[in-house]
Amino acid sequence: MVDTGRKDRVGEFRGVAGPYWALRPVCGGQEWEAEPEHVRLADPIERLRAQNARCNARSRGEVL
Repeated sequence: MVDTGRKDRVGEFRGVAGPYWALRPVCGGQEWEAEPEHVRLADPIERLRAQNARCNARSRGEVL
């Protein structure tokens, strides 16, 4: 998912928190809340970049 309200930040959908959607960075980290009207599906290149960032973080030992 892409949060257009936060400079196109890419995250994984984690659930609904009241009127907001909870998103988490693909490489792990703290969740954030996004307004549903500012969230869209990530396009293929955005997903690839996020997956690549996760693989790089895992190789550095930052992600389990």
